[in-house]
Amino acid sequence: MREISIFVDESGDAGETSRFYLITLVFHEQNLSISNVVAVYEQDLARRNMADIPMHLGPLMNGNDDYKLLTTAERKQYLSCFRILVEHMPFSYITLAYEKAHFNDEIAKLLMRMKRDLTQFLFDRFEYLSRFEAVKVYYDNGQSIVTEAIHDAVEYVLAKNAIIYKDASPRDYRLFQVADYICSLELIDAKYSCGAQSNTDERFFGAYGSFKKNWLKKLRRKRLV
Repeated sequence: MREISIFVDESGDAGETSRFYLITLVFHEQNLSISNVVAVYEQDLARRNMADIPMHLGPLMNGNDDYKLLTTAERKQYLSCFRILVEHMPFSYITLAYEKAHFNDEIAKLLMRMKRDLTQFLFDRFEYLSRFEAVKVYYDNGQSIVTEAIHDAVEYVLAKNAIIYKDASPRDYRLFQVADYICSLELIDAKYSCGAQSNTDERFFGAYGSFKKNWLKKLRRKRLV
């Protein structure tokens, strides 16, 4: 049976805290194994005497949670190792990015636009997605706006009996960690593009030109167009 998995992550919130709201979908065809690539990554961590911490880019950059006892240099090393993993993994992705001010900070308008964009994207790729007998959507149900948008768009476009929703945790799925990594990098690009980058962004990625050349350009080779 041909299966495709979709791992979903978001950046931002429904309140006034964040300027941007992003949603990332990572597509992985189940017949394309990631086990060898993951094994190489895990061996690299072990060789460097680094613990296998599930990638969560925000806490990594800010030195929080599992990264709070690590130096900036050590955290940069984790990020570098994970970038190599991402470059060799067989997947594709899209990110939808929104500046909340364009919706007058009205979450209902943002939700409507997100549903419309997701539905149009899936319609545009219906021929491809219909080749799979099972479409598995993984999301941790972290924010209700994303849950509603994903459910409505996927169920509207695809046959309901071809959809399996599963809770996802970064500790359980490498590709969920990939979705977090991508969504975070796309957010950082949105911030750089309007001069809203933080000191932490520049500490890890340098100037905008360096970020685009060394990080974003390589990542976007996997972006669905």
